[in-house]
Amino acid sequence: MTEKPMVRFDNVSKRYGALTVLDGLSLDIARGEKVSIIGPSGSGKTTVLRMLMTLETINDGVIWVEGEPLTHMEKGGKLVPANLAHIRRVRAKIGMVFQSFNLFPHMTALQNCIEAPITVLGMKRKDAEERAAELLNMVGLSEKKDHYPSQLSGGQQQRVAIARACAMRPKIMLFDEVTSALDPELVGEVLQVIRQLGREHDLTMLMVTHQMGFAKEFSDRVCFFYQGKICEQGPPGELFGAPKNERTRQFLRAVLEAG
Repeated sequence: MTEKPMVRFDNVSKRYGALTVLDGLSLDIARGEKVSIIGPSGSGKTTVLRMLMTLETINDGVIWVEGEPLTHMEKGGKLVPANLAHIRRVRAKIGMVFQSFNLFPHMTALQNCIEAPITVLGMKRKDAEERAAELLNMVGLSEKKDHYPSQLSGGQQQRVAIARACAMRPKIMLFDEVTSALDPELVGEVLQVIRQLGREHDLTMLMVTHQMGFAKEFSDRVCFFYQGKICEQGPPGELFGAPKNERTRQFLRAVLEAG
């Protein structure tokens, strides 16, 4: 029996009034797969991640996580919209790192990393602090654990945000344009941490990015979104090296010229 995909979008649509942001998306992501999502602004890329985090409701279709519906639950042999308790339980498998770091400004780096494990997972403070210290060490910030966000650079804040997401022990990590708010010289340090996460942890990763070089090197698969649909997808060597779709070619040409 083949293993169920870690994430499945089954004919998922998202509309805001008359505007269709995602149009019948069907996408399977295997356990441990690293998938980059690229495409022009407004193509629905970030909406994919926000729906998976249940920050956006969906209009049609079902999202599945590890073979279990996230957006729905079974009742009397039918799938019905999920209640909050069901959503919270399934969503606990997912961590997300946002474009803006979203750290609590009144908490130190360490406190930012222990807050959710203690309050949500019910972890003992000592265990949470040990885990947070390990994660801050992993992102190269053990000496900054008592610093507040205002005392850290943008790159350091984003690395704390990655450590904080990992503290919840997710199986799936989502990254939404995590380097776009950073000065160019700080981008590398954040991408290096994501590389390390990919190497050392058994995580399924889904990343919306404008960093084409990183997407090419890091991903198992790249999906090019256009007007709410996947226009083309494939291994990075193929998609960047010999894109089949004219719209993909136009986008990559424009990005390379701008870069």
